[in-house]
Amino acid sequence: MSFVDFRGVWLAYNDELLAEGHFAVEDISLQVNDGEFIAIVGPSGCGKSTFMKLTTGLKMPSKGTITIGGAPVTGPLKISGMAFQAPSLLPWRSTLHNVLLPLEIVEPYRSNFKSRRKEYEAKARDLLKSVGLAGYEDKFPWQLSGGMQQRASICRALVHEPKMLLLDEPFGALDAFTREELWCILRDLQATQRFNVILVTHDLRESVFLADTVYVMSKSPGRFVVKRAIDLPRPRDLEVTYTPAFTDIVHELRGHIGASRQKAGTPSAAVS
Repeated sequence: MSFVDFRGVWLAYNDELLAEGHFAVEDISLQVNDGEFIAIVGPSGCGKSTFMKLTTGLKMPSKGTITIGGAPVTGPLKISGMAFQAPSLLPWRSTLHNVLLPLEIVEPYRSNFKSRRKEYEAKARDLLKSVGLAGYEDKFPWQLSGGMQQRASICRALVHEPKMLLLDEPFGALDAFTREELWCILRDLQATQRFNVILVTHDLRESVFLADTVYVMSKSPGRFVVKRAIDLPRPRDLEVTYTPAFTDIVHELRGHIGASRQKAGTPSAAVS
């Protein structure tokens, strides 16, 4: 059984648009295996963020079905963690207390947070250490660089051990060196913990370096027009990004996106 299973999913944002047949995404079907890392790329406004809202249960499909973790999606998921381009750390909370936030508000952790606080704090400290933030637990967001804030944001998304991590342009605002450093941190975390990842990105190099499979979306109304398995061996280090095999895949994906700009909504036999 696939961990994520979309079957013929269409979404219109309101009843009026539905009646007029205006959809944000249309005919989305994909199956993601347990522990798989997928990336979604495409032109701006193609529906990537809409797809994420459907995956988190923040939006219900107008047509079709979504099953995640073997259960139909009927509302916001508790088994997922999320990180966005803006870290959105609470400025009045320290790094440690920002990371602890999901354990304070998500069940079943919320009910026993007070009694197990020391255990949870130790868990958060270990997670921060794994991303190179040991010693910064008591710092506030304004005392951290942008890359440090994004590391803390990823820790916050993972502290409650979600089965799926959803990332919406998480590294887009960072400089190239920091971005690549965080690619490696995410690579190592996912390899160790084997959670599912769905990454939305405009960075084709990022998608090819991190993902097992890359999906290309068409212009709005968004649909998947290409499914590209990334057959580069793991574990991958940054040296692979300079190889002809890597560059060829990036150029191939760029070509598909260029074609999708010209042919909005045209399906491709490459999707399976």
